[in-house]
Amino acid sequence: MMINLKVPSMVCNGCVTTVKDAIVTHEPNAIVDIDLDSKQVTVDTEASEASIKQVITAVGHTVE
Repeated sequence: MMINLKVPSMVCNGCVTTVKDAIVTHEPNAIVDIDLDSKQVTVDTEASEASIKQVITAVGHTVE
């Protein structure tokens, strides 16, 4: 399932790495693509959208 989320709190490549690592730690088979300019996070995963949002907020970022 493809999940598209906007994460406006990402401001640097460190943020991108933090978000990507958190998602992959939670869901090792997830394919994560992040566009920092548009603050768009695309995740191809079996996990629910709610659980991916939870992972992102757990590392200190906001999800719209």
